Amino acid sequence: MARTYALATMAFWLCVAGLGLWSALAPTDLADAAGPIVAAEELSRHTQPDDCWMAIRGKVYDVTSYLPDHPSRPGVVEPWCGKEATEAYDTKTKGRKHSAEADALLKNFYKGEFQGAK
Repeated sequence: MARTYALATMAFWLCVAGLGLWSALAPTDLADAAGPIVAAEELSRHTQPDDCWMAIRGKVYDVTSYLPDHPSRPGVVEPWCGKEATEAYDTKTKGRKHSAEADALLKNFYKGEFQGAK
């Protein structure tokens, strides 16, 4: 009986440790997972409203499909297509931050990790 208890206890703690390790290593969402590297040269190829990528906080997003739905006119966003746009995103170029909802929405357009020009 003691042997069965010891084996069951050991199996339980091995499962707990395995689940803990798995949850520590598993990404919490797609934007947190390291994606493909997008070089500055690649980013700079996507500068048009019908092909608009931008780098924000070290990540690259393809916002092409969102431009028509952006609350302000697309022309506000279009100058940042193909560029590093963190400051513009963080300030809306007017000193105001985007909302948490905008940050959550942005994750839907994630393409990869930005490797800026060196």
